[in-house]
Amino acid sequence: MRAIIQRVTRATVTVGEEQISSVGRGLCILLGISAEDTQKDADYIVRKILNLRLFEDENGRAWSKSVMERDFEVLCVSQFTLQCILKGNKPDFHSAMPAELAQPFYNSILESMRSAYKPEHIKDGEFGAYMQVHIQNDGPVTIELTSPTGPTDPRQLSKQEKQQQRKEKTRSKGPSESSREKGAQRYRQDPNASSGAEGDVSSERET
Repeated sequence: MRAIIQRVTRATVTVGEEQISSVGRGLCILLGISAEDTQKDADYIVRKILNLRLFEDENGRAWSKSVMERDFEVLCVSQFTLQCILKGNKPDFHSAMPAELAQPFYNSILESMRSAYKPEHIKDGEFGAYMQVHIQNDGPVTIELTSPTGPTDPRQLSKQEKQQQRKEKTRSKGPSESSREKGAQRYRQDPNASSGAEGDVSSERET
């Protein structure tokens, strides 16, 4: 999933002659959903959009406050062209999620933003419509954000699958006889010694 995040003093969306949405100071988000995106990608993008420190604080110190901390608004616009792959000079959009799947996924992202923030502060365009987006960029400040996804190269995927299969086989076999003998011998030498298994703690670092 890709997002272009722009700090704005004003942004509006017009369809035809009708202005359907507008925000004052805050963020304008252009959001492109790929065919491989999952809820994990959506959660990452939502968290980053709402918590990026793109605004000054009350004392004028830059890069100190998020859109939520400043009580500003967010305008989100679906933008499948962010998933463009160039074939020569011709854009190809096959990596974008099909519209019939992307629309409910996009709506769920908006609902996640509204649940995490103030519903009335989250605005959007009109999915699938031909829109005119007017952005008054403040700064200018523009941040490109891509969610962490798995590899798309089939060879890399195959390599990861083989590595996973080897790990599963190793776990299913359990400890070897020699490992058990070494462990028993170490315990006989020092009954108070720990094998270290109790101290194994895996931690996941938040991105």
